[in-house]
Amino acid sequence: MSPKLALRMLAAAIACVTICSRPAAAQPEQPPNIIYFLSDDQRADFLGCAGHPILKTPVIDGLAAQGVRFSNAFVTTSICAASRATILTGLWERSHKYTFGMPPIEPGIVDHSYPVVMREAGYRTGFIGKFGVSVPKGSTDRMFDSFVPLNRNPYFKNQADGSTRHLTDIVGDKCIEFLDGCSAEKPFCLSVSFNAAHAEDSDKENHFPWPPAEDGLYEDVTIPPPLVETDHWKTLPAFFHNSMHRTRWFWRWDTPEKYQHNVKAYYRMITGLDRNMGRVLRALQEKGLDENTVVIFSGDNGYYKGSRGFAGKWSHFDESLRVPTVVYDPRLPDEQRGRVDEHFVLNVDIPATMVAMATGRVPSSYQGRDLTPLLHGEDPADWRTDFFCEHLMDRFDIPKWEGVRGERYMYARYIEHLPEGEFLHDLKHDPLEKANVKDDPEYAHILQEMRQRCDELRENYGGEYSMEKFPTVRYLRQQKQNEKK
Repeated sequence: MSPKLALRMLAAAIACVTICSRPAAAQPEQPPNIIYFLSDDQRADFLGCAGHPILKTPVIDGLAAQGVRFSNAFVTTSICAASRATILTGLWERSHKYTFGMPPIEPGIVDHSYPVVMREAGYRTGFIGKFGVSVPKGSTDRMFDSFVPLNRNPYFKNQADGSTRHLTDIVGDKCIEFLDGCSAEKPFCLSVSFNAAHAEDSDKENHFPWPPAEDGLYEDVTIPPPLVETDHWKTLPAFFHNSMHRTRWFWRWDTPEKYQHNVKAYYRMITGLDRNMGRVLRALQEKGLDENTVVIFSGDNGYYKGSRGFAGKWSHFDESLRVPTVVYDPRLPDEQRGRVDEHFVLNVDIPATMVAMATGRVPSSYQGRDLTPLLHGEDPADWRTDFFCEHLMDRFDIPKWEGVRGERYMYARYIEHLPEGEFLHDLKHDPLEKANVKDDPEYAHILQEMRQRCDELRENYGGEYSMEKFPTVRYLRQQKQNEKK
């Protein structure tokens, strides 16, 4: 790492700690401002504060040092479209019925989305970055006072002066512009959705284009092998062997040279995201709004990064489902700061938490829970000990599945590939989920319990999958054509 780059990262960390380490302010009469940062394709352990030995995330680490990091945070569906729809609506995929290839989210569901609720409660709402979902025409006008969608492909955008600027830095610029229009008289909720660190799928040579400020970072280190051996895929059922997991693995991770180059580039993208979070937090401090602003950071899904011989996310293993989640609340007392909370928390809890902070209640339509009690160190007796997870995108190389992730066991069934596509993992004895024990007689009663629990939870969110109940755009077009015949 160059001395200049090391100094920049140290300055970012110091700035964040300065912002985040002020004494807790007295409970203000006005509800808190909220900034919600969302990363793309970032696994839970890809943070310095989570113990990563290489990756530098000083700003997020500073937030965790003065806030709460949730070590058991998961998404309910591991793909950006469905996960972002869950965050927007407070519903499981089976309830909001949105992922790639699906019709827009229904207007009645959009009416209860967190930006609509918060705007109706008097908040100035803003969105910057990757929206990632489809909503009915005119919906974003109801959701946001300021809506600035920004997408990759390419990451480097041409500027009026003939130069180019990286999308992550542009997101930071637009956030600062939004804050320039904020004041202490009106609370705001700013949703910042980074495209980083998603690969540029159309560019196989420069697959993870990082911002210039991160040039040279990680160049002098050797990246260790993936979490799980890259031949693990061979132990899985045949339908995995030609999945998108394997196709994209050959794009990114299939040689030692490609692996070293792309992991370093990917890490630079995350560090660039972290640096821009620091820019936004400094602007917040300069506006004098930091003492009443809650900052939330999470990821939209996990990421294999070559583990198991896989690329992408999509399936049931922890690398795919587990995400980073940090909440900093300046109102927390000192004794509640810097904690790591081990309760199960989900992406569906984030909108419930933001709305509860803003209005004092969680909308009755929301399926997630307010995390505020956990922020204050409480241990609710009725907190979840397992959760339903799923992936319903209709694509031949991403198999559909549903399951239950519990404290001891992970159960999943790939609903179009049974019986071979049923999995049971004993996380106590096999935390990396290498062994499928569903055929082991010792686990027969556990398998039956997990099947029943999956059925039970599934009924809460929409019931058994069928194309009639969860029609894709392609299916609806075909139905219309059939009606005309």
